[in-house]
Order: sequence, then C-alpha cells, then structure tokens
Amino acid sequence: MVTEIGLFYLVGMTVLFFFWAYGIVSFVLDLKNKFIPKGRQYLRGRRRLKEEQKREKERQEREEQLY
Repeated sequence: MVTEIGLFYLVGMTVLFFFWAYGIVSFVLDLKNKFIPKGRQYLRGRRRLKEEQKREKERQEREEQLY
C-alpha cells in the first residue's frame, strides 16, 4: 500500500512533469511561430538592402562612365 508521503511525491512529480512538458511545448511553438519567421524576415531585409546597394553602386559607376 502507498503511504501518504509516497502519494504526495507521485502527485508532486506528476504536476512538475506537466509544467516541464508544457514549457518545452511552449518554447517549440514560440520558435516556430515567432522567432523563425522574424529571423527569415530579417534575412530577407538584409538581402534586399544588399541588392539595393549593389544596384546603386552600379548606377553610380555608369553615371561616372558617362561623364
């Protein structure tokens, strides 16, 4: 037969396991829904800025060649 302390221990560990698992699932969902899209958006913006700078540089070189 399970003692009161043993039962308290099992209930406590079950509750702690629930919050531990909930924390892991929440973290994974935050990564999937917040951080990964923000990272992709940041990289797209950096690529776009780099392309714009390249186009501007080429345009300036063409203008210099015309003069």
